[in-house]
Amino acid sequence: MKKIILSTTLVALATLSACSTTSPDVIKREDAQRMAQIQDATVLSVRTVTVDGSQSGIGAVAGGVVGGIAGSSVGGQRENAIVGVLGAVAGAVAGNAVERATTREDAVEIIVQLRNGERRSVVQAKGQENLQPGEAVILVTTGGKTRVSRAPAVTAAPMNEPAPRKY
Repeated sequence: MKKIILSTTLVALATLSACSTTSPDVIKREDAQRMAQIQDATVLSVRTVTVDGSQSGIGAVAGGVVGGIAGSSVGGQRENAIVGVLGAVAGAVAGNAVERATTREDAVEIIVQLRNGERRSVVQAKGQENLQPGEAVILVTTGGKTRVSRAPAVTAAPMNEPAPRKY
């Protein structure tokens, strides 16, 4: 029984940690089909950073429940209440630590210079693009959140040619 509860708790924490990302390669459903503001910029620097994990309380609650159940099954009637409380506290601390560790994310801080000379810093999860200083990028802002992507190649717009006449 203890193994089932512990396994279920760990699966729930892993699932919750997979729900949150700052990856430039993942677009949230609510941001799809919304117009975004785009700014052209040049990369000045890129450095690796770590986005600290979250502590929503879900890990602590789940850990407390598991620890309390596990602790209450130890010893006799008097001991099982005390050990149950101690198990709940220890489980909550451990659950909080697991949640924080599983939601931690490797990221990059990208410092860019806009065309008007202003500089901006954006922190985002490491994506598939490996941006380098001097590279042309675009800043895409949707819903108050900004991501940096490599600028698409600019091609000349096709000339409007008159349609051929039909005789």
